[in-house]
Amino acid sequence: MSVLQLYRRITRWPGGHWMFARAVCWRAPYFASIAPRITVLGPGRCEASIAHRRKVTNHIGTVHAIALCNLAEFAGGLMTDATIPASMRWIPKGMQVEYLGKANGTMHAVATPDIAAVESTQGYDLPVTVSVRDPQGADVFRARIAMWVSPKR
Repeated sequence: MSVLQLYRRITRWPGGHWMFARAVCWRAPYFASIAPRITVLGPGRCEASIAHRRKVTNHIGTVHAIALCNLAEFAGGLMTDATIPASMRWIPKGMQVEYLGKANGTMHAVATPDIAAVESTQGYDLPVTVSVRDPQGADVFRARIAMWVSPKR
């Protein structure tokens, strides 16, 4: 069963979004450090959020830069998995980030691909942009993740 099929099945139930996020964090435990929530997942788009709580803050009380990077990779990875053909696999190859403002409050990330994902017999780069906004809708962080997409063996 694909990640997208699992998401669509689980999120029909009460508490399904929470349960799906927990399942992803079970599979990739480091993401549990930010306790993410997925609000939208489909081909070409993932929206996820993290609450502003003590475990994701820095010394000045804002959401830590690495927590924002973690949120970006979480949303970007899920979006990539839901977007690429079933015959392909992915792995992040690099990430460039911009810190645009103080990150206060619940952070909301939106991940989208910069180009269309295609089936291929060769590996290729799939650039993914993740924008993170604060509760007022101001961009506070932006990441460009280089996803390496290649055929499954």
